[in-house]
Amino acid sequence: MAIIIGLTGGIATGKSTLSQMFKQSGIPVIDSDDIAKDVLVINQPAYIKVIEEFGEDILLCTGHINRKKLAKIVFDDMDKLEKLNSIVHPEVKKIVIEEINKYNVLGHDIVVLDVPLLFESNFDKLCNLTVVVFTDEKTQIDRLMKRDNLELEDALKRIKAQKNIGEKIRLADFIIDNSLSILETRKQYNSLLRKIR
Repeated sequence: MAIIIGLTGGIATGKSTLSQMFKQSGIPVIDSDDIAKDVLVINQPAYIKVIEEFGEDILLCTGHINRKKLAKIVFDDMDKLEKLNSIVHPEVKKIVIEEINKYNVLGHDIVVLDVPLLFESNFDKLCNLTVVVFTDEKTQIDRLMKRDNLELEDALKRIKAQKNIGEKIRLADFIIDNSLSILETRKQYNSLLRKIR
């Protein structure tokens, strides 16, 4: 049985950097964001429920969900965000479990589960240990505004929609400080991998 590592962090703290490092080490990474996009493909059960809940106004002319419009709606209203998560997360979890089983059958000794809302959505219950990537708040806000082309107010809403990073750090088995150079992050990653192995 593989060791399942739950990888999380605050939005724009550098989780993808760590994910990439695991992949470069030949360790499979199950990306819940990618799976969430797949479950919202036209006519999938979650897609139908989301349209029923949020209306056809969130659709592009192609019938696909306008992710930016949906994001704006849910980050302006925490109840709506909770509703969206209650539709999407169970579908994502099913596929994640299938993926974990697949990698176990293939004989992998470590599998990484990359989930932004690892603790909030109880995905940590699928893991043997958890890793939280964090950075200082200013760096996080700057990265998020630049990455997603957001105004400060919208960036702060998205950060507040997640569990406080301090809380995540307290829940984590391991932490990675990604506020320094990429070399520093790599050093911490190498040390983490040695401990896990």
